[in-house]
Amino acid sequence: MERTGTILRGRDFDPVEGRLVVDDDGRIEAIDEESVDSTDVIVPAFVNAHTHIGDSIAKEAGGGLSLEELVAPPDGLKHRLLRAASREDLVAGMRRSLRFMQRNGTTACLDFREGDVAGVEMLDEATADLDVEALSFARGSIDAMHAGDGFGASGANDDSFDRERAATREAGKPFGIHAGEVDSSDVDPALDLEPDFLVHMVHPEPDHLDRVAKQDVPIVVCPRSNLVTDVGFPPVDELAERTTLALGTDNVMLNSPSMFREMEFVAKIADLPAAEILRMATINGAELADLEYGVLEPGREARFLVLDGDSDNLAGTRDPVRAVVRRAGVDDVSEVVLDP
Repeated sequence: MERTGTILRGRDFDPVEGRLVVDDDGRIEAIDEESVDSTDVIVPAFVNAHTHIGDSIAKEAGGGLSLEELVAPPDGLKHRLLRAASREDLVAGMRRSLRFMQRNGTTACLDFREGDVAGVEMLDEATADLDVEALSFARGSIDAMHAGDGFGASGANDDSFDRERAATREAGKPFGIHAGEVDSSDVDPALDLEPDFLVHMVHPEPDHLDRVAKQDVPIVVCPRSNLVTDVGFPPVDELAERTTLALGTDNVMLNSPSMFREMEFVAKIADLPAAEILRMATINGAELADLEYGVLEPGREARFLVLDGDSDNLAGTRDPVRAVVRRAGVDDVSEVVLDP
């Protein structure tokens, strides 16, 4: 397989005009610089580093409710709706969200999976025959973690999670936890667990920032979700100075799982360079789960999307990386290659 155009190569997304060559094993064989007759822009596929796609049955429910009223376990609106829904409806809703993500060029999502072992099984069923890799950061029990890909804790104020943390270490699976979403009270106990990553960190105190840097803990930020739930914005620039950031869209109940929208939003509330935001949406998320993609380099799995650089939206672009981050959308996607 070959594709030609402007290829955003490597971790710095250097725009290279040429050919991307994929071998028979689905890996990038070469990126050859040469003059080509193509206006396409070839971008590494996205990794959505934090989702709750079980909420797909309840999009835009609960307008005006607080975060606790919306999603707090066990009796937030989301959890009541999940309990009331049939398995068939839950799987169908997740599948539709995953199809939308695939069409937007997302190759994987790290889903904090409600429903214990049954929830993991439902996500596996929802991904059948799709090219999106949905990883279950299971919640509810250690058995669910073993059935899934890791453990996703709700927050250190909800429980201690010591047993779950010890079990993930023994199993060699990642442990993520929400922290600092509503206030700073759960940040220190979350960091005491030595997690593989934190989610949100809207309200870190100066000593928390120092601990994050010292422990080198990556953070997944979800600023559109934080806006909807009115908890504030994560201090993205300060966090980026201290650790690796990845990008997630959080609850499908509140936001579309579009990495294009999330990147654009971050670009317009933070001072980060476009290349750093694109890393947050690709390789940084991939590395949280030890995935082999998220960057276009020889030897890597060939997972990418092709944007029509001559679309009405992108024609005349002077900086392709800024255009991908701040301007592009699903209507500009001409091809998604997730399983070459």
